[in-house]
Amino acid sequence: MSRYPVAIIGSGNIGTDLLIKILRDDGPLAVVAMVGIDPQSDGLARAARLGVPTTAGGVDGLIAMPEFAGVRLVFDATSAGAHRTNWAKLAEHGVRMIDLTPAAIGPYCVPVVNVEEHLDAPNLNMVTCGGQATVPIVAAVAQSGIVSYAEIISSISSRSAGPGTRANIDEFTETTSAALHIVGGARRSKAVMVLNPAAPPVLMRNTVYCLVEGDADPNTIENDVTAMVDKVSSYVPGYRLKQRVQFETFSAARPLYIPESGKFTGTRVTVMLEVTGAAHYLPAYAGNLDVMTSAAKATAERIAAPESAITSS
Repeated sequence: MSRYPVAIIGSGNIGTDLLIKILRDDGPLAVVAMVGIDPQSDGLARAARLGVPTTAGGVDGLIAMPEFAGVRLVFDATSAGAHRTNWAKLAEHGVRMIDLTPAAIGPYCVPVVNVEEHLDAPNLNMVTCGGQATVPIVAAVAQSGIVSYAEIISSISSRSAGPGTRANIDEFTETTSAALHIVGGARRSKAVMVLNPAAPPVLMRNTVYCLVEGDADPNTIENDVTAMVDKVSSYVPGYRLKQRVQFETFSAARPLYIPESGKFTGTRVTVMLEVTGAAHYLPAYAGNLDVMTSAAKATAERIAAPESAITSS
């Protein structure tokens, strides 16, 4: 089988982790170029040592490379602002883009939930690391009930957050919150990001709260959540439930008071997740890298091999 030629823009933590993941795999993807803006970056140095053509000329440098003629898909692992510029320059060349920034120019893509809906999109947005970890859970809960509100708290090690991540914290919360609604199915949503400076570094943790209206069947919801965790872990092996799903019921006699909307009756579902990184680039505490790059790689493989399928909800 001929391999599907791809390029990576961005030689920071995310781009380098993605590069290593693709090179370690015998799947359909072949990295034919990696570009950055810092000629001294570790990512470009590693790519060169591994035989991948590189340039420090950014997206303009990529377009000027002879390898660009064969590229069919470009991963953008830069920043939200840079992606807008990169897309403006690449769109006319007919290549597809998978956006690993929270720019959200293209439709949101969470592989196990909606990749089949967007296989022809020229620009796919992978939301955020927190979104990739939590949107599937909200979607699972929404299979058997109306999620009137979803809130997620995503905590990552400060050491795993590079300059692009730190520059995009506002975009992170906005894009993740929007994906919880658009892809996850929550009527209202909120996202919180925490950069944890603990030493030694802690693993990525995600807490998902869902308010489910009316009567909810805890057994069905727990089964749906567990099944979704299994699906995500098929391409992010370190993704797991930290403990069993928790439920709290609020009756008309004992409602939950919400300042923005008044009294709520129904069930609060709490899901606690942990993501251990595969340590392909940064150590295992960087599960946020792993969940993001693994989702992007799985999506690209689905595009490259139309006969394959990602098990979706």
